[in-house]
Amino acid sequence: MAQTGGVRLDLPTLADTEALAARIAAIARPGDAILLSGPLGAGKSAFARAFLRAACGNPALEVPSPSYTLVQSYELPGFRAHHMDLWRLDGPESVLELGWDDMTDDVVLVEWPDRLGDLQPADALRISFAHGEGAARLATLSGWAERLA
Repeated sequence: MAQTGGVRLDLPTLADTEALAARIAAIARPGDAILLSGPLGAGKSAFARAFLRAACGNPALEVPSPSYTLVQSYELPGFRAHHMDLWRLDGPESVLELGWDDMTDDVVLVEWPDRLGDLQPADALRISFAHGEGAARLATLSGWAERLA
């Protein structure tokens, strides 16, 4: 997988987004950062929800949006994960106040990663979502070339 520009995937249905999330959950490990960007309604939360459900092996796991709480944490069979929605934050200082440094040994799923600024891990998996036709979504992945091959 070439890193310049990333790999673009068409996700025609929610099931396709969920399948991508399950594939990523299967290869995630402690210390990983998964940065999810894209406009409102493009699939970031749907991906994160499916990732967490796949990682715990429970398709019925309740995964509330962290839009207001900012962080939801999960004890999963292989690792601890933190799902963050940084939309309402104004920058890296606010992220540090949430305990970012304590979370980076676990898996972090970050919506609106631009708010991380210089805190964005260089070795993160970056997934940029965009609206496609109708309910379809487009995802561009960069990072983790050796794991996604």
